[in-house]
Amino acid sequence: MPFLRRRSGTPAGPDFDVLAMDPGDWPGHFGAAILAGADGSCQGIFLRYDLFGGRGPAMLIGNLPEGSPAREPEDGVPFEVRQLLAALENDEPVTVVSSEDFPVLLGDDLLIVKKVKVSEERVTCAQFGRSDGVQVTIASWDRPISDDLYQLLKPLPADMFQQG
Repeated sequence: MPFLRRRSGTPAGPDFDVLAMDPGDWPGHFGAAILAGADGSCQGIFLRYDLFGGRGPAMLIGNLPEGSPAREPEDGVPFEVRQLLAALENDEPVTVVSSEDFPVLLGDDLLIVKKVKVSEERVTCAQFGRSDGVQVTIASWDRPISDDLYQLLKPLPADMFQQG
């Protein structure tokens, strides 16, 4: 899989909180990767949740800070969707069919979620922006993304993304 990772041996990590489901809450395998810029800065964190039994990736969650080149793909297809399809070895062309904003209540807060529909009907994708400018994208394979999922997202410890 063409999953992106930092190549230097120096400790590296994001300078922002990474929102994701706790890996301990997931019933399968979990992987994380850092998208590094040419200057060594963190341009994004991607978390891949795989299912047991070799059934492959079920979900990919991306956290992209402002200025990350992965936030604005030329064809509009979210980077996370491309990474999920690559992990599944699905090389069929994919395009964005439509997108629509939906309100989601999180306790007393209102979250505006953009649901992105792509031509591969087994992929579900949702995006939202955080107050710190980080864009979170969830791409799911063959499973709908319910409003309950947003309740499960929380910041993961920064040391989870350190190399050393």
